[in-house]
Amino acid sequence: MTIQFQAIGLSVAALITAALIALITTPVVKTLAFRIGAVDVPKDNRRMHKHPIPRMGGLAIFLGFFFSVLIFMELTPQMRGLLLGAVVIVVLGIFDDIYALGAKFKFLVQIAAALLAVNSGNVITVISNPNIFSSTPYWELGALSIPISVIWIAAITNAVNLIDGLDGLACGVSTIMSMTLLVIALVVSEPDVAILMAALAGGCMGFLPYNLNPAKIFMGDTGSTFLGFVLAVVSINGLFKSAALISFAVPFLLLGLPIFDTCYAIFRRISHGQSPLSPDRGHIHHRLIDMGLNQKQAVAVLYIIAAILGLSAVVLTTNGVEKAMILLISFGITGGVAAKLYLDRLNGVNQGPVIPKRLNNPPSDVAGSNPFFGEEERSEK
Repeated sequence: MTIQFQAIGLSVAALITAALIALITTPVVKTLAFRIGAVDVPKDNRRMHKHPIPRMGGLAIFLGFFFSVLIFMELTPQMRGLLLGAVVIVVLGIFDDIYALGAKFKFLVQIAAALLAVNSGNVITVISNPNIFSSTPYWELGALSIPISVIWIAAITNAVNLIDGLDGLACGVSTIMSMTLLVIALVVSEPDVAILMAALAGGCMGFLPYNLNPAKIFMGDTGSTFLGFVLAVVSINGLFKSAALISFAVPFLLLGLPIFDTCYAIFRRISHGQSPLSPDRGHIHHRLIDMGLNQKQAVAVLYIIAAILGLSAVVLTTNGVEKAMILLISFGITGGVAAKLYLDRLNGVNQGPVIPKRLNNPPSDVAGSNPFFGEEERSEK
């Protein structure tokens, strides 16, 4: 019990330290981003903002995480590998935020960063067999452990990057995932993982006030790939190393939102004859915007989905598969009904009441008084 309270105390201290560092350094990073040209200029319909906004804000998240880890954790070989790989990812992100590097080159550097972490001991050696009727409860990966670990790290790194499309989305979702992993780590008595996730969540929390809509600064690839990299490596240490069923289910449930969005994006692009690496405007957040939600509403919906998945992961860890499935299905049904009611109401508002034509008025009068025209359209008329 004393060890548990100590882990909680260190986690809280790590979270507060990282949050304060990120909160203080974000304005400095913002000024630096303007000076070195790390600015996001809206030039296509995938971008939601209308004026140039500095990016590279993920550097502040990294600084909060990095110094918090140095203060509160022992630098084991695994930790050194994680931090070294994270530094490579952050440096790559900084150059990408300035010069917009090619996708293939970035992917190769991400593989190299993943190898740094894997060669330091952050490796998946055993995963549980998802077939509960099999006589083999888990699989020893053997020689496949290194390539599978590298693929997992690179995939999650890019998955989190892909959901970074709205103000505060990737940062908020990463905060939820980090806090979920923090709770799970405390439940299963993994104090090192708990402190790591506390530091990551703190860095995100310190940056989030500057990143919420309307965003004053973007995290850029510097932040989104860094968050994905750390979450991927920590999930290996905190979840995959158990031979229990949850070691297979929890990482996919916890990271379900970015994993689903990435898989859907790859399938969509290939089915359209495009490269899986080509950008488009078909991500989940884009679809929510196209359905009529504004940025804040779309982000709130995705926060709720991430929180439901995280809560289900905690229940799965603490209370077993049955309760987790009941919880997830219940939330899914409730969310589906709520979405249906909202969309029906939204469609009703968009259609509006039927107004009879006034034949005696000229067209300009009708246009000027028609409630279907927005304020901008009325002023233009």
